[in-house]
Amino acid sequence: MEPSKDGAPPVIELRGVQKFYEDGGVQALRGIDLSIRRGEAVAVMGPSGCGKSTLLNIIGALDRPTAGEVIVDGQPLHRLRNWDRIRAHKIGFVFQSFYLLPNLTATENVQIPMFESDWTLAQRIDRAVNLLRLVGLGDRASHLPRQLSIGQRQRVAIARALANEPAILLADEPTGSLDSRTGKEIMELLLSLNRHQGTTLVVVTHDPSVAEYADRRINMLDGRITNQQSVVPPEMREAPPS
Repeated sequence: MEPSKDGAPPVIELRGVQKFYEDGGVQALRGIDLSIRRGEAVAVMGPSGCGKSTLLNIIGALDRPTAGEVIVDGQPLHRLRNWDRIRAHKIGFVFQSFYLLPNLTATENVQIPMFESDWTLAQRIDRAVNLLRLVGLGDRASHLPRQLSIGQRQRVAIARALANEPAILLADEPTGSLDSRTGKEIMELLLSLNRHQGTTLVVVTHDPSVAEYADRRINMLDGRITNQQSVVPPEMREAPPS
């Protein structure tokens, strides 16, 4: 699957999206209009509390907007009764805290999103092992999380996010728990997936060095997008190290 050209329809579209949390009296998002093309890599930046993670959760169908419209891969979310299906088949999530189950091996953790599919056990295991190889952990397939380094745990989390071949990969501070060298390796891996598999990538980050990997940088403040900046397009970059 190749990344789309600039003229292709957006895979993510937000129109006038607002989010108000009544219990805390917080207006997290204030009329967000945003369009993200298929195969694009986007970094969302801003200070803590600016609405970055809320935006990501709404794109990922983990939270509902108070007002406005969210369209993911051509489907208006407000028209869908079951958001579990779109999360399971269209969207992969990578979080700062990994959220691996401690008593399951790397292979077993990667299989978790596949339990909603019709795949047999053998097919799930085969795909999980192949994904671990893809992220450079083919020799760690039978290891428990406590037997892995922090960077290796994040790679397992990325493999798990790819389990159902999502069109969109959402990453919330994916390098926040990592040292600079490991963080660089993780971003190169995410960029490689974006470039070579056409996976749309949206990364929330505080780190300007992480945002440098994106095609477009979006800055937020107080629940609004303050500016957007195109960076170097993928075809102008050197391929990341394998």
